[in-house]
Amino acid sequence: MASGELANILAHTDVTRYLEFRQIAGSYVYRDGKIYKVPSTEYEAMTSSLFGLFEKRRAMKFFEFMKTYQQADPTTHQGLDLTKVTMMDVYNKFGLEGGAQDFIGHAMALHLDDTYVSEPAIKSYEHIILYMTSMNRFGKSPYIYPLYGLGELPQGFAR
Repeated sequence: MASGELANILAHTDVTRYLEFRQIAGSYVYRDGKIYKVPSTEYEAMTSSLFGLFEKRRAMKFFEFMKTYQQADPTTHQGLDLTKVTMMDVYNKFGLEGGAQDFIGHAMALHLDDTYVSEPAIKSYEHIILYMTSMNRFGKSPYIYPLYGLGELPQGFAR
């Protein structure tokens, strides 16, 4: 992730002077027998056939909530304390259906299975925010990769 812990460590230790990164062109999801590109811009999100029109509106409200949520400020909670409610409670609050839940939980929060929906939502919130900040950092994809491969990482530290 472009804003992930490893990227922050590389920037903090100034190893990035010796490394070049390339942004991954995009990510894709497999759903209902088809492969879809994960939207990277607002325009792509509105024109994507990944969700229906009403589902897009509900998802936008969900993402607005995620962007504005602050643990220390109860006025941003909209009645949901993410340390106490499950992710399923959050999905139900915004009326998100199965396809949107799968997309958010697996393509954005990168959960491997569906056990996260019964756990406190704060962990998923942190993953989704990491995805969103990484996406904002470079634009088209939240993922970066060393230009000449992973072997560049130890070489960067050696230099």
